[in-house]
Formats: sequence, structure tokens, C-alpha cells
Amino acid sequence: MQAKKRYLILFSAGACLILLFCFGGIQVPLSRRRDDRSHTGYHPGPRWRRIPGALQPFSAWERDWSDDHNGHISPRQKRDANSGVNSGKRCRMDSCFDFSLCERNGFKVYVYPQQKGEKMSESYQNILSSIEGSRFFTPDPGQACLFVLSLDTLDRDQLSPQYVHNLKAKIQSLPLWNGGKNHIIFNLYSGTWPDYTEDLGFDIGLAMLAKASISTENFRPNFDVSIPLFSKDHPRTGGERGYLKHNTIPPYRKYMLVFKGKRYLTGIGSDTRNALYHVHNSEDVVLLTTCKHGKDWQKHKDARCDKDNAEYDKYDYREMLYNSTFCLVPRGRRLGSFRFLEALQAACVPVMLSNGWELPFSEIIDWNTAAVIGDERLLLQIPSTVRCIHQDKILSLRQQTQFLWEAYFNSVEKIVLTTLEIIQDRVLQHTSRSNLMWNSLPGGLFTLPQYSTYLRDFPFYYAKLGIKPYSKFTAIIHVVTPLVSQSQPVMKLLVAVAKSQYCAQVIVLWNCDKPLPAKHRWPATSVPVIVIEGESKVISSRFLPYDTIPTDAVLSLDEDTVLSTTEVDFAFTVWQSFPDRIVGYPARSHFWDSNKERWGYTSKWTNDYSMVLTGAAIYHKYYHYLYTTYLPDSLKTMVDQMSNCEDILMNFLVSSVSKLPPIKVTQKKQYKETMMGQSSRASRWADPDHFAQRQTCMNKFASWFGTMPLVHSQMRLDPVLFKDQVSILRKKYRDIERL
Repeated sequence: MQAKKRYLILFSAGACLILLFCFGGIQVPLSRRRDDRSHTGYHPGPRWRRIPGALQPFSAWERDWSDDHNGHISPRQKRDANSGVNSGKRCRMDSCFDFSLCERNGFKVYVYPQQKGEKMSESYQNILSSIEGSRFFTPDPGQACLFVLSLDTLDRDQLSPQYVHNLKAKIQSLPLWNGGKNHIIFNLYSGTWPDYTEDLGFDIGLAMLAKASISTENFRPNFDVSIPLFSKDHPRTGGERGYLKHNTIPPYRKYMLVFKGKRYLTGIGSDTRNALYHVHNSEDVVLLTTCKHGKDWQKHKDARCDKDNAEYDKYDYREMLYNSTFCLVPRGRRLGSFRFLEALQAACVPVMLSNGWELPFSEIIDWNTAAVIGDERLLLQIPSTVRCIHQDKILSLRQQTQFLWEAYFNSVEKIVLTTLEIIQDRVLQHTSRSNLMWNSLPGGLFTLPQYSTYLRDFPFYYAKLGIKPYSKFTAIIHVVTPLVSQSQPVMKLLVAVAKSQYCAQVIVLWNCDKPLPAKHRWPATSVPVIVIEGESKVISSRFLPYDTIPTDAVLSLDEDTVLSTTEVDFAFTVWQSFPDRIVGYPARSHFWDSNKERWGYTSKWTNDYSMVLTGAAIYHKYYHYLYTTYLPDSLKTMVDQMSNCEDILMNFLVSSVSKLPPIKVTQKKQYKETMMGQSSRASRWADPDHFAQRQTCMNKFASWFGTMPLVHSQMRLDPVLFKDQVSILRKKYRDIERL
């Protein structure tokens, strides 16, 4: 009987265990075998049909598997697996950015008004001023696609005097914050002694981060932007040119590899700099460190400090920088360093020694063409590595440092504009720039994809593509006087230009106050003549990007210009070899007046020039688009009000883009019709105020560009055999000598 009871109890217990297992009361550990299923999307249990909107099941098994296998995945994958979307750690453009705000008014940026009593560093003021002076800025938050805080977030080191307290509460109280969506936060310094973490001290939410010294582990690809660390003395606009004045062949300098900076005795960032003395040889590899920094450096100094300090004081940093082929850029307390921008400017090829640093603007810049990416763990191999780089590669690297410095890094404005352009390319992906546009002259800031996404439509890439510009030009004649006689200079000019074998059509831009003349008043020509009434009758309308211009080249002419068909043909032939420059006849120059401490303008006939006036010049039609969209309304309004200086402004723009001077053709001095009536608006050349206005324009334009972009030249191109003592029949452009 007792045996029966024992069997009954065992049977009942077994039945209960089976029931508990069936209804989920007991979970049996599953074997964690690898298979071809994606673990991130695999959910154990019954494969029920997913119902839209249904809650997703939570699986503790998934989390356990992730924790157990963290050693087999990258830091970035680990971060994504362990972070929630709500914290913003996994933000991407498609999940944390509202594209609908950009659909109404395009890519516009709003800057919050500065709050009363809030302190702001000079560097952050420069950032906000650069945004407010750009074509992206809007004062209306209802039109904005992107928002920028007026609260200074650059320095989040709690020991810094620039640190802004209670930032979390201040940001959360902003009415447009919306959890950080469509906001961008600029930051240069994060964390504090001793660990210098990348924590900003407040929750950035869904905001994008434009941050210096950001690590690849915390960087959110295609969402954040890595920016360079720059000093408070970095210029707001303009910026200095690079120091590579000429290409030295072979490209070796006095030193092969140099560094001069602080050595940290303890704490983060000390390991690499403490080991530099192992490769220092005092000859062509000069790596200098000093312990003498901070208030209590003597308390922590080691046995090498005195020797290092003595060696450190023997060398001048600038002299080393400008006379070295490679410059070491090791990490400091943070991943980024001021040495990075200093090396770029000096045409000293940066050798990066900062593991885990997301390099500045890495989304668009191919740093392998301008820097050597080293590994902190392989410090002893760095000298032998750089010695093995061929001199052709060194020259290429050095040239690229100069391009990148001048295109994206030599001013706060360019750093800010590059950041905004990167975000705009993400928002408007169908009109984003190609890698070639970002990494070759003139750079992404001057190749606007709204104009075209095809490289062949820009004047900068013909040689790279192995093609030539279209072999015709469109002439635009700017007319401001009434048509009263068939013998007027504009009639002669129109006939001469239309006879050119390269002329596709002639556009007459009618900016005269009188009504348009009848069609029969214009001379008959073999090419179409289109008469357009100028928009608002302002002088800048001559540079509008008219859809009626089918050719790459534009021949810009004043109505009283005197040119023969031969001169037009020769100028266009020259332009085909220099499509990114202005090519023409009337040359002018600029100079620095040391007495008045301002720029001067001169029309004197000298051995050099820096401008070719657009009264008789050829250039690419893309510059019409740049003039209209890139330049600020303030400059164009000033030009229109004075009815003067538009030609100077166009020269400033083209030289700023190309970094090259214009090209003058032939020795012709006079290109204006001297018989023009003194009552006409074209007689402004004889007005004494005209010259004074142009002096003023020079300085206004230089102020906006932040520098003087005009470049002097002594080159003049003449036809082959020009003025040579040979038969005139052997000369192609023989008529030019008679003029």
C-alpha cells in the first residue's frame, strides 16, 4: 500500500512538472549554438505572425547573449547593442531628424536669441556670427530646418572659467528644444581632470553633435560631425594661406619628423608622449617634451624631466614646424590637439598618433591623401615608416594639406560652413556632393550641388575628366542707353561678336529706362539675338544665371566696348585652356596703401595686374550662379545702389574660388568707345566719384571675404608670332596687330 502511495506521489509530481514546463512556469536553458540567423533580430518562442502596431516581446535571453559575447564584437556594435534609442546614442538621420521641416523652405538655420546675462566665449560668438552671416541663416524659427543654441556649449570642463552652469535646466526650458530634434550642439572641450570623458554634463537628447576630439566609439556615423580643435585666436573669417609657397623638388626638409609639446607624467594621455624619447635622435627626428606645465609639476616630476626641459628650450617651435617633412600629432589629455591644424597650415604632413579619434570631417575628407595614420602601439616603427614614403607621395600629401587647410580649416567660418554643408548634403541627398568635389580644388564650399550634380557642369574638373568645355560661347551685352542710331557702338559690337566662329548666340540685356526697341532695329546676324529686359534695371542683373545661356562660356561686354571679331576669337581660344579663370582685355590692379592703411585701386598701366574687368571678358557661366547665390545681399545691394563695382566683385569671387589670377590677352590698352555721349550712364568712367567709389568697394569686399583674395600676375598671352618680323600671312590672328 505504501509503495502504491509512493508511486502515486511521484506520478503526481512528474505530471505537475510537465504542466509547469508547458505553461512557461519553468524555463530550460537553451543551447547557445551559432547558426545563420541574425541574433539581433531573432526572438525565441513561437513564430507568431507579426501584427502591425503590436508590442515587441522582451527577451532576457537576447540581453544575456549580448553580454556574454561582447568580446566578439566591436566597441561601436557593443555601444549600439547596449544603448536605447531614447537616450540618443543610436540616433541616425532617419530616426532622430525631422526632414519635413526642411521641405518648405529648404535648408535654413535658426540661432536662438542670446539670453540676457548669459556669458559667451569669443569662439562661440564667432561660430554664431558665421552662421548668421551665411546664406543658410533665417531669423524666423518657423522657416528653420536646423536650430543652434545661443547658450555656450563649447567648453564643458568644470574647471574652466568658460564653463556654463545649470545648462541642463536652461536647455530643457527652451520652447523649441523638442528633445533636441533638429538641433546641433557645438563642443570643443568635454570632461575634466583626471579622466576627461566625453560627457557634456547634460543630456543632448536627439541633437546632433559637432564635436572636437570625439572618439569612434561615441561618434554616431552620418549624424554627428567631427570638427577640429581650434584655439580662441583662430580667425573668424578669411584666415591665412598655407605656408607652402613653392613646390620644392625633392620635397625633403631639414627635419624628417618633429614634435614639441607637453608631457603628462600621470593620468590619461601620458603613455604616448612619455615614450617619445625612445625615437628622438636630435638630428632629423626631433621629438621634444616638457614637464614644466601646471602649478605643481615639480611635485610629480620624474628622473627625465630636467634633461627633457633643457632639450626642449634649445629649439624654436615655429622653425621646426616650417622645416620638417612630417609633424607628429600625438593625443593629449583629449584625442584632438592644436598640433593638427598647425601642421596642416605649415604643409608639414601630419602623422596621427591618437587611436580611436574620429578625424575632423571624416565623412567627406579622405585623410589618407593628406596625412599618415599611425598607431600608438607601434610608436617605434613611425620613423622607419615615414622614411619609406616616396618623395612623389610626400609632395602629393603636402599639396593636399594646403588645399584642405584653405578650403575647410583656416577660419572659424569655414569650419562652421563645412559642418552645415555636410548636414545639408544629408538632408538633400539627391543633390549631395561627390567625394571628388570635397577632396579636390576648389572644395565643397564652392561647388554648390544645387547648381548641378554633374562634374562636367563645373569649370574645375575638365582636366580630371579628360574633356574640354563646349566650343561655343554666349555673348551678353549690357545696354544702359537708348537705341537712337544704327551707328552706335553697341551695333558695331553686336555685329563683330556675331561674326565670331565660336559665337552660339548674343543676349542683349536691356537695362535702359526706355522701352525695348522693335526687333527690326537690331542688325541682322547669323546667330540668334535675344533681347532680355533687366530685372529691376540693376547692374547686378548682368550676372544672373539666365536659363537662356546654353554654353559653358559667357562673353561679358559693356555696350561701349570696342572689340574686333579676331580679338573675340583669340580671347575665347585662350579661355578654353583656363576655364576656371576670367580671361579678357581691360586689366586693373590693387595695392596696399600703407599711409591710409587700406586697399587701393589703380588703372595705371604697369607690369602686373590682379583684375580683368567684365566689360570685355570671358568666364564660365557657373560664376553667374555663385554671384547670385553665394554672395550676400548686402554686397549686391551696395553695387546696385552705386551702379558700380560689379566687375570688381566678380573678380573677388573668381579669385577667391580659384586662388589664381585672371588672364589678360594682348597689349590692348583702350577698349572703350571714346565718342560716347557724356549724358549717357556709360560716361560714369569720366566721373571723378566713380574712382573713389571703387576704392571704397575694394575695402568693403575685402572686409566681407576676410582677406584679399586677388592675386597679382605679370602674364599676358599674345598670339603666336605676335609682332614677330615674319610674313603676316604666317600669322593666324594677323588683324590683332593692326588694332
